[in-house]
Amino acid sequence: MAKERTKPDGRGPDEQLLRLRDAAAQLKVSYPTIKQWIYHHKLRAVQTPGGHYRVPQSEIDRLLYRTRGRTRAERRVTYRRISGRNQLVGRIVDVRVSGLLGQVTLSVGGQLITSLITSGAVREMGLKKGQTAAALIKSTEVMIIRV
Repeated sequence: MAKERTKPDGRGPDEQLLRLRDAAAQLKVSYPTIKQWIYHHKLRAVQTPGGHYRVPQSEIDRLLYRTRGRTRAERRVTYRRISGRNQLVGRIVDVRVSGLLGQVTLSVGGQLITSLITSGAVREMGLKKGQTAAALIKSTEVMIIRV
């Protein structure tokens, strides 16, 4: 079995690199904030030969849950009003629909969470790869909330 090689900057071989404006949009922060995070080494970025910065998707995933508000109350406003407190925000990495069921996989801080929901729910929420969503975890179930 071959090991997956990483590049010298720590990213995987086929990891997507985002422009700063795209990274800012995914994290819901401003372009200047992204630049400051790079300058203060809070966000890992790669510099192109032309001097432009690019942000690996794994860095976006790592910071995604932190950008939803500074306090618990601010983060709570982002989610739908629901009694479940165990909500993990991530990025949808895969959506598969077959018959009555849909399989949705989220990347939350580099970890994958998969939920089986109805195909009707997938269509109703308009779930697509690359979108931000939250996994609501109850003792025996994982539900998906589009945020």
